[in-house]
Amino acid sequence: MIPTVIKPQSSDDVSAMVVTVGAAILSIIIVAALYLGREIFVPVALAILLSFVLAAPVRLMQRLHAPRALAVVGVVLFAFVIIFALGSVIATQLNGLAGDLPKYQATILSKIQSVRGVAGGSSTLERAAEMLQDLGKELDKPKSVAPANPLTSGTPAHPGVKPVPVEVLQPDPGALESLRSLIAPLVSPLATTGIIVIFVIFILIQREDLRNRLIRLAGSHDLQRTTAALDDAAARLSRLFLNQLMLNTGFGVMIGTGLWLIGIPSAALWGILAAVLRFVPYIGSIIAAAFPLALAVAVDPGWWMLAWTAALFFVIEPLVGQVVEPLLYGRTTGLSPVAVVVSATFWTALWGPIGLVLATPLTVCLVVLGRHVERLSFLDVMFGDRPALSPPEIFYQRMLAGDPTEAAEKAEQFLKERSLAAYYDEVALKGMQLAQSDLDRAALDQIRLARIRDTVVEFVDDLSDLDDGRPVGSERTEDAEAVDAVETVAPASDQPDIPALDAAKLAEPFRGENAVLCIGGRTMLDEAGAIMLAQLCRAHGVGSRVEGPEALSTANIFRLETSGVALVCLGYVGITSPAHLRYAVRRLRRKLPHASIMVGCWAEDVANIDELRETAKADLFATSLREAAQIVVSMAQGQAGAAPSVAEPAVLARA
Repeated sequence: MIPTVIKPQSSDDVSAMVVTVGAAILSIIIVAALYLGREIFVPVALAILLSFVLAAPVRLMQRLHAPRALAVVGVVLFAFVIIFALGSVIATQLNGLAGDLPKYQATILSKIQSVRGVAGGSSTLERAAEMLQDLGKELDKPKSVAPANPLTSGTPAHPGVKPVPVEVLQPDPGALESLRSLIAPLVSPLATTGIIVIFVIFILIQREDLRNRLIRLAGSHDLQRTTAALDDAAARLSRLFLNQLMLNTGFGVMIGTGLWLIGIPSAALWGILAAVLRFVPYIGSIIAAAFPLALAVAVDPGWWMLAWTAALFFVIEPLVGQVVEPLLYGRTTGLSPVAVVVSATFWTALWGPIGLVLATPLTVCLVVLGRHVERLSFLDVMFGDRPALSPPEIFYQRMLAGDPTEAAEKAEQFLKERSLAAYYDEVALKGMQLAQSDLDRAALDQIRLARIRDTVVEFVDDLSDLDDGRPVGSERTEDAEAVDAVETVAPASDQPDIPALDAAKLAEPFRGENAVLCIGGRTMLDEAGAIMLAQLCRAHGVGSRVEGPEALSTANIFRLETSGVALVCLGYVGITSPAHLRYAVRRLRRKLPHASIMVGCWAEDVANIDELRETAKADLFATSLREAAQIVVSMAQGQAGAAPSVAEPAVLARA
């Protein structure tokens, strides 16, 4: 029997295991603390959310030259007056509804009988009718008398003798006991309200101090960045919660008004309930609609009230959710659908119904912090609605998987707001740079390189009918992946537009179909970049063709077809050998003595860019596809004149 050799663990493995176990233990402790201390944490959470909502009114009061303390106290008191007023309305409506419930029993029984008649009898409906009859009997039953003494409450020994009922009476409570029984149910709600008020006032008054302490906890090595991030996060959350409160309030007002016009009892109660439950995503509006629908069945002998109530919710909810909400919110911080369900389950299990209402706002707070605080970035990855991978990483993954169709669909979404050159530079080429990094560390073989190149060919062909200009119209993309890519690119209006040339506007050397020859420098990744540049040239009306890096070899350079070529673009995704660049330019110069030569270096962080310019000895030099396309168009228009020297490589780009 061969003994099993156990590989000893390295110090890094042990450290990673310790960190994992420590994180798991810390998570368990936090969850247990949230559950056991919910009497304290729930008011604190409510106070934090209210402070985000009330921050904007406080700032408005301060702009009107009100002292901060006065502005905070005034806004907080006004907010709680509104909350108490709504609470009194809810209590009044509930009392009225409870008193009217027995009157609806006959209507419900009648409808069950009619439905049972149409359905030909149903055991389920029969059980429902019997249950309602029993419920009515229980509601109408008078208050029972206290039972007699157990010793005499059984069967009497003498049947003819009637037992004497015995009633036990409690002594009249004193004034102090009556006051205590009256105050006891109010102690807990009043204490919770007091905690919330104190915390809200404290948070709003000490906002800057709390921010500084959070900066200290998050890391004070970069004060400028951390301060800007937290200020931006606070502003986003304040705007988000205030907009959500306004929108849900409007939704509740419309529902309450509509139910009042329909004739549903306690319409104000259902309007307030609809506004509160709309904070619960997906199912909040459904739960809010269930109560008025059930009441419509009980109140109206017919079915029209039920139909109108259902129509009210089915019209207003999609209108608010699909039309008003996107216009009001714009692109604000969001949660993934899975995160919404998980957070609702988690917070409901911890804090009950109040946790269900607070689940989404609390998780939004965590996600915004994760997007702005580096140490908490895992929260954004876990719960945010943005893609877990960056746009270049997703593009690279799709090229590896050979999926050009999906990549083209996402690119078309991106092109609703940005140009094609911007997509190539900021997404596609950066994805190719990731591939170049894998190639440099020998993680890519020739088969995968060929697959990437072939997929890029199909991807560019799918986009061949698109223009490279500023997006026309105000259409905005709603795709989460495209939105993430758009946010990383400057608006098209910030850059000069590159014109698309007609054949009549082309200079004589550029009127052929192969006026621009795009060659990949060393690898098939460089060839992929040349394919994108060739497509940009064609999009601007300049003919072009592509050759692979094998065309630069000594054996193939003399067989290279050069008829009609006015400009050669030699592109590199990553340059590891300046000598290769110098010899490649020298060979092209001997082969095409009358053509201009441009070197394109698409690498994102080239430290020796000036050295490469000097080494290349080329006529032109570009560091992005957009810059290269601008140079090509300028030369094709005949604006270039003589080719610029090496010392002035970007003169055409600035023309």
